[in-house]
Amino acid sequence: MRGLGATVRDLAVRTPDSRERNVDMWRALAICLVVLGHWFVIAVTYRGGRLSGYNALDVLTWIDPVTWLFQVMPIFFLVGGYAGGASMASHRASGGDSISWVLRRTDRLLRPTTALFLVLTVVSLVAGAAGVNSELLGHAAWFASIPLWFLLAYLALVVLTPWLHALHRRAGLAVPVVMLVIVAVADLLGRGLHVPIVGMSTYLFAWLAVYQLGFCWRDRLLRLSPGQALAVAAGGLAVLIGLTAVGPYPVGMVGYNTTPPSLALMALAATQVGLVLALQPAANRWLRRIGPWSAVVVINAVILTVFLWHMTAAAVAAVVLFPTGVMPQPPLHSTTWLLWRVPWIAACALVLVVLVALFAPIELRRSRLRSVERGLWRDGATVLGLAAVLAGLLVVAVSGPGYHGATGLPWAGVLSYLCGAAVLRVARTRPVRSAASR
Repeated sequence: MRGLGATVRDLAVRTPDSRERNVDMWRALAICLVVLGHWFVIAVTYRGGRLSGYNALDVLTWIDPVTWLFQVMPIFFLVGGYAGGASMASHRASGGDSISWVLRRTDRLLRPTTALFLVLTVVSLVAGAAGVNSELLGHAAWFASIPLWFLLAYLALVVLTPWLHALHRRAGLAVPVVMLVIVAVADLLGRGLHVPIVGMSTYLFAWLAVYQLGFCWRDRLLRLSPGQALAVAAGGLAVLIGLTAVGPYPVGMVGYNTTPPSLALMALAATQVGLVLALQPAANRWLRRIGPWSAVVVINAVILTVFLWHMTAAAVAAVVLFPTGVMPQPPLHSTTWLLWRVPWIAACALVLVVLVALFAPIELRRSRLRSVERGLWRDGATVLGLAAVLAGLLVVAVSGPGYHGATGLPWAGVLSYLCGAAVLRVARTRPVRSAASR
């Protein structure tokens, strides 16, 4: 991990005072809460050579109010919009075009993801050849692929960012407002009148609304004092309580309210946006201290590696600890199960540290991308590669638990993703031809 230490020291020292450090802090905090939340609520079991798991929230309904604290995807999309808008504006100012921005922005996302695909495929092939139970392989691969759900949504927004940012520059705050209205109408039609296709559109427009708010935040269109921001948070919380305690929406912010995103989730998003804006001045002052800022830099340097491998860590911990009896598997309703969550999370964290040590260099490596020649070939290759990557991620994400063949994950999804990633790699590194060679 020497490379990580050098990266942290370098980035921490060179960070300008003008940087909105709280954006990095919220990104790191959001991912950490997602990881801890998954380790807590996904009840992994290993009995009779069978690895399985289920969502503890389906049984322990008293945890539902706690999901208001751990459902932090709105924060991640908010800071993602902020970072994407800042990067897009800088890229355009330097003369770059939309396709070259997408190629460069997706490089860091796809390198660690490609490593996950390759490792899972190779391990599944070797384990299958060694006679490991196919059902065990299928469930282990499914556990490892759970983070790809979020990556699919986020990558789609990154791909659309140049056009979303152009829309933002023309209409500003009107864009997320219109998208929120669309979510409200679609939610009414989908949940109230049971129009399935319309209701599913909130998967797109809900996260787009929060992502566009990130653009507005970066361009200072959300000019609120801490007191005004707290009022927004209080208003969002009041609406959230009304929709869940009085209205038809369940309290839990995982499950019904996220598949697809509901108005209740948008109320939670408004609450979180208000809190982020209210804490912005104090957070930036605190993060000018080298200790807190260095911790934020460490997490952000390997943030995708942590996210992509955290469920693999849970699968490894279950296969190692449960069959040996080192860690018991008490009934879900028992107090013992709840108490054993602490050592279980610690075990998952220990395995994750090892995985991060192994795979973080892939994320930390700074690719030396050449200037890409503009033209029909580059644009076509980019569109084709991105379509294959997104299709592959979608196939894997919706496949569900079970044995999907020797590759562990569905072979069609794996092949589509890897071919798309290879095409994008070529598109990123195809050099500009000199004038003499033309």
